Amino acid sequence: MQNLSLHSHLHGQHAAECHLSWERRMNIAIDSAEGIAYLHHHAIPHIIHRDVKASNVLLDANFQARVADFGFAKLIPDGATHVTTKVKGTLGYLAPEYAMLGKAKESCDVYSFGVLLLELASGKRPVEKINPTTKLTITEWALPFARDKKFKEMADPKLSDSFDEAEVKRMVVIGLACTQKTPERRPIMSEVVELLRGESAEKFSELENGDLFKLEQTSSGQRQPGPGISDAISEEKDSKEDAIEEAVESSETVPTAR
Repeated sequence: MQNLSLHSHLHGQHAAECHLSWERRMNIAIDSAEGIAYLHHHAIPHIIHRDVKASNVLLDANFQARVADFGFAKLIPDGATHVTTKVKGTLGYLAPEYAMLGKAKESCDVYSFGVLLLELASGKRPVEKINPTTKLTITEWALPFARDKKFKEMADPKLSDSFDEAEVKRMVVIGLACTQKTPERRPIMSEVVELLRGESAEKFSELENGDLFKLEQTSSGQRQPGPGISDAISEEKDSKEDAIEEAVESSETVPTAR
């Protein structure tokens, strides 16, 4: 593709050139969501991509997005709710239930796409080191900002304030809704398309005012995070987590298009 991948413009060789205006980012989000929605809801049999990430979103000469690389894709037999398979994919994008149990379903792609939305809005990587022993996921970084309604501060600095704050809010809220720990709480991809297009104001209001974005009061009067957020990822993991990470890292992943 003429403009390579989304990864190359967010984090790679073209990142410093700032070709991704806010309008282009919104269009990329919608184009990608429509592609995944087609796989989930219209392809027969339905397809789980299993490796939704920035380097698998390719951009043509007009920055129109195409979801690519189906090397890890799985067909969902008619009537099946999931397929059990060896864990494949890329760290930072894997839904927790898939990484732990190997059960792939459409909601795993929804989780990965939520991470992608947060990347598009903020320009941050899915996982970033905050010190030599601790990593912070993009969801853990984003949720406190969203709960405090600091959406402007979340926008990619490379945009230089040239963005629609309401649309940044929309993208972030949808991204965080897609990355909820409980798969059943995540929207399905057809709903994500409607939400990104701004066609479902009532549904968006439900997400925005849901428990995910509430701060609870403790008995001492201090605020603490509501459900849905976890601590930063420490590299001092237990043996089970180590085994999962090693298995995922050793599996084949698709390199950034160049």
